[in-house]
Formats: sequence, C-alpha cells, structure tokens
Amino acid sequence: MQKVITDDLSALLDILPEQIYRPLSEQSDISELIEIVLDLGRPPEARFFNREMVINPQEVNELDLEYVVSHVSSFGEDNRAGIERTLHRISAIRNRKGTIVGLTCRVGRAVYGTIQIIRDLVESGNSVLLMGRPGVGKTTMLREMARVVADELRKRVVIVDTSNEIAGDGDIPHPGIGHARRMQVPTPSQQHAVMIEAVENHMPQVIVIDEIGTELETRAARTIAERGVQLIGTAHGNTLENLIVNPTLADLIGGIQTVTLSDEEAKRRGTQKSILERMSPPTFNIVVEIQDRDKVAIHPDVAEAVDSILRGNALETEIRWLDENGEVRIAKEMPASLDKKTIAKARKAKDEKHPRIYLFGVNRVRLEQMANDMQISLDIVNNPSAANIFITSKAYYRNRPQKIMDAEAANIPIYVLKSNTPNQMRQLLNTVYPQNDRKNPVNIAVEEAQSAVNQVRNGNQVVELRPQSAYIRRLQHLVAEQNDLPSESTGKEPNRRVRIFKPGVKGSQ
Repeated sequence: MQKVITDDLSALLDILPEQIYRPLSEQSDISELIEIVLDLGRPPEARFFNREMVINPQEVNELDLEYVVSHVSSFGEDNRAGIERTLHRISAIRNRKGTIVGLTCRVGRAVYGTIQIIRDLVESGNSVLLMGRPGVGKTTMLREMARVVADELRKRVVIVDTSNEIAGDGDIPHPGIGHARRMQVPTPSQQHAVMIEAVENHMPQVIVIDEIGTELETRAARTIAERGVQLIGTAHGNTLENLIVNPTLADLIGGIQTVTLSDEEAKRRGTQKSILERMSPPTFNIVVEIQDRDKVAIHPDVAEAVDSILRGNALETEIRWLDENGEVRIAKEMPASLDKKTIAKARKAKDEKHPRIYLFGVNRVRLEQMANDMQISLDIVNNPSAANIFITSKAYYRNRPQKIMDAEAANIPIYVLKSNTPNQMRQLLNTVYPQNDRKNPVNIAVEEAQSAVNQVRNGNQVVELRPQSAYIRRLQHLVAEQNDLPSESTGKEPNRRVRIFKPGVKGSQ
C-alpha cells in the first residue's frame, strides 16, 4: 500500500488570526508544516520539516491568543486542546496566575500505509512495543496499526486515548483509526484505570495505548497481557537498553532482579557471584525501535534479547527499511555487546535506595511540597553528573535539549512528567521511592485479595475484603478471576467491598 497522508490542514489554519493565517497559507511547502508557535510579545513562528520561519514581524498579543483559544476545545488538566474530528493538538503555556501566554499548534496527520515495514509483526498476534525519539512517528504508526488490526484483520480493538492523541479531539474519533473503538482518558493520571476498565467492560482482543510511562500503567499492561489480550503500545526511550536501566518501565520487558550465584556456578559462568537476571516473561513479546520514518530495528524475541544483554553478549538485531521503490529490505546487524559500565548502571538503577534527583523543566517548589506531604525527603542535586535519576517534563523531553541527550548517553534513568500536576508528581514520587510501595493502597489491596484467595483454597467458604474504590475493586476481582474463583462486590459506597468465595457457594449472605 502506498502512503496516503491526510492532515486536515485547513482546519488548523482557520483558527489563526488573519495576520498569521495569510502569510503562512502562501508558503509553497505548507504541506510540510509541523507546528506554529505563538508566544506573547514575540513574532509568530512556523516550523517545517526542513526549516523555520517568522510568519509575521508583528508581535503576538493577548487578542491573538484569545482568538485561537476561542476556536478550539477546552484545555484539559494537561494543558492540551484540539479541533473536533481532527488530529491537531494545541498546547498551552501559562504564567503563574494561570493565564495563557503561549500556544503550540501542532499539525496532526493520519498516514495510511506506514506499517508495511512491520505488518507481519502486527498480524502475528504478539504484543508489540514501539520505541523511538520524540517526533519520529510512534503515534502515527500506532494509529495506523489500530486501523489495520480493526479493519483488515477484523479484530475487536479498543484505543485508550490520553489527551485525544491517537483518535483526535471531540466525541467522534478521527477516521484514521478505522473501526477501532476509542476510550477517552479524563486526566493523564487515570490512564491505568481506563486500561483496566477497557478489558473488563468491552471484551477487546487488542488494546492500543500510547506513552506507557508510570509504574501503575506498567502494572496495568501486565494485567492485560496476562488475560490474553494483545497489546500494541509505545513507551519513553529510544532502545531496549533504555528500558532495562529504567526501573519504572523494566517490567514491560520482564523486570530485572539481582541473583547471587554459588561459587561453583559463578566460576562455571565466568561471572561475578551477584548478577542481574530477568524476573518474569516480558509483557511485550516484540520491541520495535523506530530509527527513522522508514527504518526500524526489531527485537522479535524480547526475552532472549534481554537475557543476552544482561549477560553482556552480542545479539543479532533485525534491521528493516524501505528502499527507493517502497520495497521492504531486511538485514541482520550485530551490535556491540553491552559493556560492564552499562550493566553497572542497570544494577544501580535497581538497587539505589537514596535517589539523587536532577530536575529539568519541573516545578521544584511544587515537587518539594508534594514530597513533604508524603513525608519523603528529597535529595535534589544541581549537577546532572551527580544524579542517578533525571526528571523532566514532556515538553522538554520532546525538544531534546543537550542535557537530556547527555543523560540518555550516560544511561541515567529519565522520568517524564506529562504535566506539572499534583497527581503526576505523586505518582512519580511513589515510583522513584520504592520503599513506599508497601504503603501504596493498590499494592496492599492486591496482596489482600491474594491472601483471600489462599484462605478460600485452604477451606474458607467466603472471605470479605476491606472497602475500596471502584478501580481497586476491579483489580481485586481480576486476582480472583486469575485464580478461577468467583467474586462479587457488595455494600454501598463508600463501604463497598469485594467478597471472594468458593465455586458453588453464594457470595452474598
């Protein structure tokens, strides 16, 4: 299939004031427009694939910003808005009073035919994880994968759409997703809950999710995979090695644990006694590293790839690209084996008990206040080289400044905040400080459900759990279901709770 691009560009240009719209629409390469930047007190700028330009020397004023805001949907908690039935994204920058002082109007494009290079992987039924630098086309490819699976493979597909990134703004999804269904996420912090809800309520065969980035989302992905649902998603990072040294996302590829070998076994392997090993089967069977818009590196067996990397062995990577005739070419590439420094970084990322944090583009005062509320003592350093954790915002990460590139080169785990909101910061702190996990209500509730399962297997007829929120009750029901035991919710909010009981025994008394 030849690539077909639809961008509804006129809909984006129509929201601009006349003095910005007219000179921009006259550009001969308008079809290559990437985004429009409107900052208060500065001339408006346009960014194309191969150049940048000042649209008009006249500075942007409050009326210009108000004009654009009045022509788009309402901004959400993540400071994003859109144009109904299009894929365009309008992101706001606010001052300390909450007033909008800048806008980034990004062109959204549906590109049909982009998955020819990996179509066989999608058709295999295995879970596929896409990785790559910001702007390389992960979301575009994800959208096309959803359409192909829904329309051509005739599977039940549900897209969990945070910020309407995949299926566009408004209640009616963009035709770029075909017959796939879309569930909107009310706030980014609830993405994991909507993932679980999608499985429980709508019986999908495939779930599509963009930007898995928190521990709760990682756990939700594993829960979905264990139920036999195919996952197609993206995650932060450029390569498989980035996931290995990122303690938040490592579970996507099986998780990493430290194992102590006997003297004899260590001697036989020719390694230290303390080594890193994969803990469990990967959530995603296949990882695709998007190196360029028409070139990818593929790890078709993630378990084998992770094991080889942790042992410091070189493993052939499959490289695919499209030639000038649009034909798929395949070659094998033998990368250099992972050196001891990188292995040490992975071990340090896992075992570090006192995180040293470097903040880049993140509100320090707000983060410290949240840490104080959670009774966490932060160690924030002023030099990236002294940090073992790098925290930045999504906007900074997308622009790829030198500090972020240096952190990635040094294999420092990078945590990306979707927004500087209290919920996002709370999730991040719970992730960075694993000693707090035992206080996490989700972990406690899941462990309680597992304990109830054991009690029922040991003879109890019915075990009633403590009252929980709807989302946590769903997780407890999943624990029961995975152990082939019936369960029910009983009582009224806020005291509604789960009961787990033996088959054939009526749960309600």
